[in-house]
This record gives sequence, structure tokens and C-alpha cells, in this order.
Amino acid sequence: MEITGSYLLPCSPDTAWKALNDPEVLKACLKGCESLEKTGETAFSGKVAAKIGPVSARFSGTMRQTEIDAPHSCRMQFEGQGGVAGFAKGGALVTLASRDGGTELTYVADTQIGGRLAQMGARLVEGTAKSMADDFFGKFAAAVSAMEPAVGAPAEPPVSPPAPTGQPSSQRSLLVPSLIAAVIVALAIILLR
Repeated sequence: MEITGSYLLPCSPDTAWKALNDPEVLKACLKGCESLEKTGETAFSGKVAAKIGPVSARFSGTMRQTEIDAPHSCRMQFEGQGGVAGFAKGGALVTLASRDGGTELTYVADTQIGGRLAQMGARLVEGTAKSMADDFFGKFAAAVSAMEPAVGAPAEPPVSPPAPTGQPSSQRSLLVPSLIAAVIVALAIILLR
């Protein structure tokens, strides 16, 4: 399943990048996040409690960043387990670009889910991931705005990502949530980079 999105943040790309690499900022913005820690220079692990349709579970997962071009983009690989609820794994490309006094974060994530999550259908899982991403980015925009008050414009609602042009674009981004299927997706999207 592919999940895409784009958000305008009221800060510079440098501020957004720093916040996306700060486990405390991310944890505060991610609904249901019980723990999130940096386990290496480019790796995170965490636990998130999430409800997708009738299934409630705690997801434990890891995320690793590759192809890092700070503060412009990175690729993320993630996987998470939710016990009987199932699993989620995949990757995402996230980009940050200066836009009208702020930063546009875009992401394209490709995920695979299994277990009970897969039985619920893509529409329900995508809807939950989108809701988690919107919630996360609303809180994240407020957090980065406080970190960079001079750019204090309110965050704009999500907009559709740019159409693919056949060339790599520094504006295409990662997931977050795809918060993908539930948590790991969330972790990936979170890392707006």
C-alpha cells in the first residue's frame, strides 16, 4: 500500500530537521506513543498504542534512516510488530523544501501489513494512518512554531503531493505515519526530514 502526503510547517528546513531527529519532540506529537528513543546515529525504536477499526494493539518497531541529505531529505526503512494484530514494514522517502516562509514536508511511503490488520482492508488502515498523520503534523507544526517564533504562521492543512515527473524530486517525501499501518508508519511519517 502506498501512502503519500504533504504538509506546510511554520519553520525553516533546519528547524524541521532538528525537530524530526529529536525523540522527545516526536514522542510528544505522536498520539499513543509510549516510548521513542534514538538507538544509533540514524536509528530509532519505539512503542505505540494504536486502534485501527476494532483492533487495539501495542506496536513495537524500529526505523533506520538512509540516503540522508540533511536538512533536505532521507529515506526510511521501518518495521513493527503488534502481536496478534499483525505487522507493518516498509520504506518511505521524506523531503523538506523551503516554501513561502515555511517548509513543505512531503512523503511517499510504501508499506506491507499482515495479520489481522491485513484482514481489515486497505481503506480502513489508510484512513487510520491518514488520521494519525494529520494529528501528528498538527501537533508537530505547533511544536516547531514554538521553536522558531519568527515564522509563526499557522500550519496549513495537508495538500496533495506533487504529481510524479519521472525524475527524482527533492520535494517528494516519506511517510509518516504512514504511520503506516499503525505505528511504524507513524514513526516514518514523523521523521519529516
